[in-house]
Amino acid sequence: MIQLRNVERVYKTGAGVTYVLRRIHLDIREGEFLTIMGPSGSGKSTLLSIVGMLDDSWTGEYHLLEQAVHKLDRKKRADLNRKYIGFVFQSYHLLDNLTVYENLDVPLSYRNVSRSQRQSMVAEILDRFQIVGKKDLFPNQLSGGQQQLVAVARAVVGNPKLILADEPTGNLHSSQAKEIMELFKKLNDQGATIIQVTHSEVNASYGHRTIQLFDGWITSDPANPQVTAPAAAMR
Repeated sequence: MIQLRNVERVYKTGAGVTYVLRRIHLDIREGEFLTIMGPSGSGKSTLLSIVGMLDDSWTGEYHLLEQAVHKLDRKKRADLNRKYIGFVFQSYHLLDNLTVYENLDVPLSYRNVSRSQRQSMVAEILDRFQIVGKKDLFPNQLSGGQQQLVAVARAVVGNPKLILADEPTGNLHSSQAKEIMELFKKLNDQGATIIQVTHSEVNASYGHRTIQLFDGWITSDPANPQVTAPAAAMR
């Protein structure tokens, strides 16, 4: 489903060039639940942003569902994002001035979906996530766990093939975190491909494979035992 080849991300500063990602080679199968782990500053969120097409200042090759993302302009990448990808952030990113219902409707409004079909899709996701009673509330009227539940619902309302989750339980209590992770497992069992960034070994245990990043290099990947990070990055 996803192939990354020699993907690199750098920041240019007055002091020179800082590499955030180095020579990333990664294959992700459709239906896989992949976890990305590593210390702060290792490049985890940057890698997720590139896969999610939120960052386009990178070099290398990226194929998504056999489409060469690296050859597409920004508009076509945005179209691909809206069609195939749902994103869940640690800080929810709900729109404070919109109700739960309206937050769920927003991603559909950017797609070629009729009003009646959007209403049906939002009603279905409200029922599926058991939040019908919350549909007219605003984010500040919800607990953290409820806000993240709505954020996950918003990410999947358009039935994306790929769900990207950046520290999705970082702001939640353990019981709320377990509820969100069980939900991800259920979505994965139903066919969604999921990539999560996390520091939590418990969250990682829900996935099929865990890769490790350090200083921008992949230092461990069970699917690619021939990882060639430099010795300094492996320590």
